[in-house]
Amino acid sequence: MALHRFFAPALDPGDDLVDLPRDEAEHLTRVLRLAPGDTVAVFNGRGDEFLARVTSAARRDARVQLLARVQPALEATTPITLVQAVLKGDKMDEVVRDAVMLGVSAIQPVVTKRTEVTVAAILRGARVERWQRVALASVKQSRRAVLPEILTPLTFETWLDDPAPDLRLMFVEPGLDGAEPLTVFKLAPIPATAAFLVGPEGGWDPFECAAARARGVRLVSLGGRTLRADAVPIAALSVLQFLWDQSC
Repeated sequence: MALHRFFAPALDPGDDLVDLPRDEAEHLTRVLRLAPGDTVAVFNGRGDEFLARVTSAARRDARVQLLARVQPALEATTPITLVQAVLKGDKMDEVVRDAVMLGVSAIQPVVTKRTEVTVAAILRGARVERWQRVALASVKQSRRAVLPEILTPLTFETWLDDPAPDLRLMFVEPGLDGAEPLTVFKLAPIPATAAFLVGPEGGWDPFECAAARARGVRLVSLGGRTLRADAVPIAALSVLQFLWDQSC
């Protein structure tokens, strides 16, 4: 039976005893009803995971003793950032959940011309904090020990001005003039770092495509079908991981 996993961001590999954050401790004691002597797994979100024994558990306070290092799920050899135009309703939650499960290294929410929300509204609504909780739950489920960062939302134009990774891709609708098929990367050198852009439900504005191309972003498509905005990041990430992940 799989062990329950708990996030302990303060965990250091040289520690003996580790205190869990209050929300994690409450989940251990009040939801799972674990007690001293029970065996669990703890990870710090930076790649370290340990088998541990609960030594104390009382409501919102729990402490564990580290027993042995655990080998978590392997991380991708090419870190990939998903740059996602913010989607409506719960669709963004689902994208965060699935992208984290598939191994994305970070998620950068962006606001585009056809995004129906502003950066200020996202921050006021505490949506970043919600996405962080979704990401943590997905990390636990997928047995990753690295917690991808949910970056502060930016406008599309601001993101274009940020320091660029080795390769930036922008997924566009099939048939857009100048768009390359993703198959061109089958024989291309594997980038050290990469980011890919996915637009909102209404698609990209033509001026955004032109601006991205002018900044060295390569416009690509997934083929002849038009996919939903929430399906593109998962399909794209799966293909890119297959092409670039040398640990497979």
